Amino acid sequence: MIRVLVVEDDPLLAEAHRRYVERVDGFTPVGVVHSGASALAFLGREPVDLVLLDFFLPDTSGLDVCRELRRAGHPADVLAVTSARDLDLVRAAVSLGVVQYVLKPFTFALFREKLESYAAYRAELDRAEGGDAVQQDVERLFAALRRPSVAGGLPKGFSAETYERVLDHLRRAGEDVSASDLAEAVGASRVTARRYLEHLADQGLADKSLRYGGAGRPEQLYRWRAT
Repeated sequence: MIRVLVVEDDPLLAEAHRRYVERVDGFTPVGVVHSGASALAFLGREPVDLVLLDFFLPDTSGLDVCRELRRAGHPADVLAVTSARDLDLVRAAVSLGVVQYVLKPFTFALFREKLESYAAYRAELDRAEGGDAVQQDVERLFAALRRPSVAGGLPKGFSAETYERVLDHLRRAGEDVSASDLAEAVGASRVTARRYLEHLADQGLADKSLRYGGAGRPEQLYRWRAT
């Protein structure tokens, strides 16, 4: 279970974000605080894997919280949840190791996607732990964090609605899925289903295998990688 600390000065938003975290499988909120000082104190006494960090706090900036975390060598990752749109601030956040950046206001679908991208990244790290990474391992790690957003960034001709249905079906299947299976489940043509599956495989989010049997060509199968 990935342990999440919510850092948000607005109590209503903080509670909303906590509830969002509870709705995503594999994540659990372990605390909610409303200032930078409270966040650092909490992190000093409780194990936390991911910090959902507002950058506009009443006592300090989110960037300063990030700097203090890095100075202290704390292992928690940071997902910025903020209305800060200044590109210089975004660059500074990236330089301090912020792994995801979500602009307010946002939908639950986008929020869930960012958390699941982070979970996929963690899963790749766990697979590679204890050995030297090859280039393919590195590509999969970064692909997990760079997965396309349902709010934009999909390849040309892709539908955000269909992409969301494909993701949901593949995640929940728990087994190998063919393009024909997916096409029937999401109401798309087999060719369209295959395009989405191939895209997920290219992004490092799905594994591919071949099923042999009977006459004719073997069938390509896909399985959700992050589970």
